[in-house]
Amino acid sequence: MATKIRLQRFGKKGKPFYHVVVADARAPRDGKFIERLGSYNPNTNPATIELNFDKAVNWVLNGAEPTDTARAILSYKGVLYKKHLEGGIRKGALTQEQADAKFATWLETKSGQIAGKSEGLATTKAEARKAALAAEAKKNEDRAAAIAAKNAPVAEEVVEEEVATEEAPAVEAEAATEAPAEETQAEDKAE
Repeated sequence: MATKIRLQRFGKKGKPFYHVVVADARAPRDGKFIERLGSYNPNTNPATIELNFDKAVNWVLNGAEPTDTARAILSYKGVLYKKHLEGGIRKGALTQEQADAKFATWLETKSGQIAGKSEGLATTKAEARKAALAAEAKKNEDRAAAIAAKNAPVAEEVVEEEVATEEAPAVEAEAATEAPAEETQAEDKAE
């Protein structure tokens, strides 16, 4: 019987969630399976992958063929690299200790890459939030300035009207004082 390692879809429309399963190649996608190896959630960033590593390695070594997406998941988790190292041990190119050391260094670098991606996503998210808050503060300041500008001419008009009413008697008084002086000058010229 040909076995495949593939994904079995769960979740609602637009929010998929997958189980990584070993199934007979003739079985339907979401049908009968032999064993569940783990789960895959692409909705998170980075994607959440939970996998029973030992079972997955055992099935791959026994000849189960992964589908394209399952192959990518197994490669991401190191199952295919472990299979490669096991093949080197069987051929005598490596010892078990050398293979374990190589796999341990690979795991360290992979975990560093994953941590770096998570930190990068967190800093990008924080920067985007900071930029959004700055843009919102600027918009609020612009809005406040526009409101102040809208309300300011009304206050200036009231002040100008009050000043104009206060200046009007003073202007009339000046005109009254200037008029007699002009009349006296006109009288002086007439004489």
